[in-house]
Amino acid sequence: MIANIVKPGNNTYGVLKYLFHKGRANEHTDQHIVASWDDFIPDPGPWDSPGHKQRLGQLAKALDLRVEQAGDKAPDGHVWHCSVRAAPEDRILTDAEWATIARRMVDATGIAPEGDPDGCRWVAVRHADDHIHIVATKVRGDLRPPRNWNDYHRAMTELTAIEKEFGLTQVPRGPEAAASTAAAKRSTRAEQEKAKRQGRDMTGREQLRHTVRAALSHAQDLDEFFNLLADAGLQVETRTLPSGDLGGYKVALPDDTTGDKPVWYSGSKLATDLSLPQIQKRLAAAEAPTTPVASPAGHRRLSPWHQATAAAERIPHHLDHADEPTAQAHLTVFSEVLYALPAHVGTPHLRAELHRAALAFEHAAHTRARTDHQHARALRGALKAMRYQPADGTGLAMLLDAAILVVLAAQRRSVMRHHDRQVAAARQTLTHLQAAYDQIAPASLAQLGRHRPSDGAVHRYARTLVEVLPSHAEQILGEDAWPALTATLAAAEAAGHEPATVLQQAARQRSLDDAKSASEVLVWRIQRLGDRHAPSSRARAAQTRSPHAKPTPQAATGTPAAHVPTTSPRTGRSR
Repeated sequence: MIANIVKPGNNTYGVLKYLFHKGRANEHTDQHIVASWDDFIPDPGPWDSPGHKQRLGQLAKALDLRVEQAGDKAPDGHVWHCSVRAAPEDRILTDAEWATIARRMVDATGIAPEGDPDGCRWVAVRHADDHIHIVATKVRGDLRPPRNWNDYHRAMTELTAIEKEFGLTQVPRGPEAAASTAAAKRSTRAEQEKAKRQGRDMTGREQLRHTVRAALSHAQDLDEFFNLLADAGLQVETRTLPSGDLGGYKVALPDDTTGDKPVWYSGSKLATDLSLPQIQKRLAAAEAPTTPVASPAGHRRLSPWHQATAAAERIPHHLDHADEPTAQAHLTVFSEVLYALPAHVGTPHLRAELHRAALAFEHAAHTRARTDHQHARALRGALKAMRYQPADGTGLAMLLDAAILVVLAAQRRSVMRHHDRQVAAARQTLTHLQAAYDQIAPASLAQLGRHRPSDGAVHRYARTLVEVLPSHAEQILGEDAWPALTATLAAAEAAGHEPATVLQQAARQRSLDDAKSASEVLVWRIQRLGDRHAPSSRARAAQTRSPHAKPTPQAATGTPAAHVPTTSPRTGRSR
């Protein structure tokens, strides 16, 4: 449950009129009193019922009685207004249950302590199935103000107990709640109602925030950032300080107006990490992007997609072992990667899944922790270079495979900290990333499988697989991705890697026991390992002579080889 406490001023009748009126978009239906300081107080009833205004005035007058009696001693801003809303997934509470919740809230906050005959006058109005409004006047029966200091935190503590006792969704509070809302500024109720009237899926603030994040993920400097915002159709204005330095920026949607004027939002009003100083820090923390040109030695530099994948696969280690500013830097730049990916795909359904993944991860990644963006220079530099090289299916599938591991690590980190809301956001991100991967991977694996090596090489790789991964070999040999795995092993071997060694290294990165397809996991891991420089023959010989080196299954002597089929394994079994 969520509570919101406001101090609307001195107009008791005005607050009640709002609660019992139909609302701006007719969203208020069946408003009625569920509890009050006096169980015999008349209910004003529906706003269009006969005598409604008269009963509403009587209710306001009854609530204000002690305020009138106190005269000049009445506190300024004597109206206290608290809304309490259940989570969307909670069951519908009865009027009696809401009445109990209302009484516990005025007791906990000091407005009307239980058993105190001099408690403030109050009334609880049910607005809809999922929430109530509590209105009180802050003058006690002894004409003194209530002791309701720190009422918001006292209300939150009581709601935690109510959620447990009523079997409702337990909403994260304290440090976790602060973390989950630190980045994105929540849309106001007026913004939500406006979006609903206009038939929009998101508010103007949300749409602007997502567009700004996408532009930031592609931009290399501030000028390009503002140009990308304009190219996306936003109105953009910047503020210059007397010194000539840039002081800030604001954006607006072309069709979001109040009267004839655009509704402007500064970057900090969209999210704390989208203020101009924060954007400048992030743009400065990127290695110079490189393009895949031939080096003098004839070797080609890595594709930025491969560079991004290599940097992303190191993030789980940082999340487990680095300090908070470093970990947050890697989460932030990974969020930028997710925001950039939709622009690199042409299929609308795939683009939609990637966009949903980016939106979900925004709530899984950000905290109030200080961020040292310099620790994520490599991934951000690769991200900027990705825009100059179109994504092929293999590069995208490999990056998505690494991305899933990053989100799993972020989820594990949130679980250890008991940040349930961030855990749920990570789980949602995984759903969308897996759906995107399932769309792109089959074609990429099929393309790799067309380069399957000779039958002799396939048989040799099968033999090596049985020796290195005996517990998974039978499963892998029967999976659809086995031809792609043999092609990947052949490419790694051609680059100077030992097939047994890269299989061992790939298997050690993470357990294969829970993999949907172990062969697919190995394909992408070996592709990433194959990008690294293979050890020279001299280095391999030194490793063999080392007393601490473990011989690979291929190099082991005196061990009988495991039996493998003499014919090429079938690949007809589905994953």
